[in-house]
Amino acid sequence: MDRLDQLESNSIHIFREAFNQLNKPGMLWSLGKDSNVMIWLAKKAFFGNVPFPVIHLDTGAEFPETYAFRDRYAKEWSLNLIADPCPDISTVDETLPPASRFAARKSEGLKQCIKDYGFDGLITGIRRDEQSIRAKERTFSPRNEDGSWDFRDQPPEFWDQFNTMVPPGGHLRVHPLLQWTELDIWLYIAREKIPVVSLYFARDGKRFRSLGEIGITEPIDSTASTIEEIIKELGLLKTEERAGRTMDHESEDAFERLRSSGYL
Repeated sequence: MDRLDQLESNSIHIFREAFNQLNKPGMLWSLGKDSNVMIWLAKKAFFGNVPFPVIHLDTGAEFPETYAFRDRYAKEWSLNLIADPCPDISTVDETLPPASRFAARKSEGLKQCIKDYGFDGLITGIRRDEQSIRAKERTFSPRNEDGSWDFRDQPPEFWDQFNTMVPPGGHLRVHPLLQWTELDIWLYIAREKIPVVSLYFARDGKRFRSLGEIGITEPIDSTASTIEEIIKELGLLKTEERAGRTMDHESEDAFERLRSSGYL
C-alpha cells in the first residue's frame, strides 16, 4: 500500500474501534478540510453511513460560505447534525486574550453538548503537525469530568494497542487523523474528490489555509485556485498552517491553556 492507503486503513480501524468500545460517540464537524476527510473516512468505515451524530459547535460567526456548505452536505451525506449555539462569551475565562477568549466559546459549547447529549466519546480531526501542543496527543485521549487534559499524564500506545477505558465522569477524545499531515489531507482530498468549502481556493490573491470564524481567521496571499495548485504551493510555503489563526499569535501559553481546559 502507498502512504494514503496506509493512513486510510489506520483511520478506518480507529473509527471502528471507537464505535465498538464507546457507548455513545459523537464526531465534531468543524466544516474544515480535515473534518470533511473524517466524514469521508467514517462513511468508508461504516459502508456509506455515519452511524453517530456529527456536531458543529456554532459560534454564530462562521463565514456565509461555511454555513452554506454545512446545510448542503448535511443533507447530501445524510448526517445526523447537532448544531446548537455556543454559550455567550460572558461565560468564558476573562483572563484569556481576545481571540482566544472568543475561540474558547467552543470549549464551553462542547461541555454543554456532552452534558445535554450524554456522549462518552468525541471523535475529532486534529493532527500532530498542526500545533506543538497537539503533537503530544494520543489517539485515544482521556478527558476529565470538566473536559480538561493533562499532556503529562496520558496512557501509552504501543503497536496500535489503545486504552479505550472512559475515565469516571469524563470522556474520550478519539483522533483518527493524528498521523496525517496537511499535505496528506490535500492529496487524499484530490484522490477521493472530497468537497471542501470554497474559501480554501484563492480569490483576488487570497485564500484561507486554515479555516475558522470571521474576525479571528485571516487569509494568506495565494494564487492557488485548484486542489492541484494548493498541493504544489504547500511545497513552497515556509509559514505554519495556522499562521492565519489570530489566537495563535497572542500570549505564548494561550493555546496551551485552551487545550488544557478542553479546547479541540
